[in-house]
Amino acid sequence: MSKNFLIRGHARALNRHHKIAAAGVAALGAAAIGFSAAPSDASTTTTSEAAPAARISYSTEPIKDVKGTVTDQLAGSGVKTELIAAKKQAAADAAADAAAEKKADAAAAKKKADAAAAKKKAEQEREAGEAASRSGDRHWGGERGETGKPAQESYADNLDGWIRKSLDIMNKRGIPGSYEGIHRNIIRESSGNPKAINLWDINAQNGIPSKGLLQVIPPTFSAYHVPGTSKNIYDPVANITAACNYAADRYGSMDNVYSAY
Repeated sequence: MSKNFLIRGHARALNRHHKIAAAGVAALGAAAIGFSAAPSDASTTTTSEAAPAARISYSTEPIKDVKGTVTDQLAGSGVKTELIAAKKQAAADAAADAAAEKKADAAAAKKKADAAAAKKKAEQEREAGEAASRSGDRHWGGERGETGKPAQESYADNLDGWIRKSLDIMNKRGIPGSYEGIHRNIIRESSGNPKAINLWDINAQNGIPSKGLLQVIPPTFSAYHVPGTSKNIYDPVANITAACNYAADRYGSMDNVYSAY
């Protein structure tokens, strides 16, 4: 085989090899060029958080819309606060009105109750007065007649009747004394004689003799005479009542007298 043939064959082999290598290098170069030429969006898929920061822009213009929105929110909040305050005030006013109405009702109820109590008291006093009047009628001798004057109760015209009538008058006048005390002293002083008179004791010597059932001297009879009874010192009822009035003043009651008084 000739030398040129070997060189030619060898050259072919090298050329083919070189072509393959060159093709590989070309491919790699194209890939590198393609990667470097890829848009920046391709890389944002792996670093999504950094993308927004890259797009932030700044402006010196005031953000009017935002300020207006905040102002509106504050205004709305103020209106809401005022509404709440108004509701609270309305509730307080309503409570005050209710309390005032309740107080007025209580005052009216108290006034009505006081009026009813006063009326009841007046009725009770009237009834008590009527009862006292009827009692007085009995003390004076029975119920009132058609003329309005007390009808005379029937008392026996004797010592028992005189004592009982005197006791009725004494009870009305608040003069203490009992039947027994009066009767005991009458028997000792006069033996039950309404016309009895003492002409020998010191009073008689002084010109003021003791007279009547309970032997009362005229000055004492005049001083302790009980209205509504006779002014005659010998009248049995007048004499007993005046003597008991004197004994009550000096001794507490005729019941406490057991000797000359």
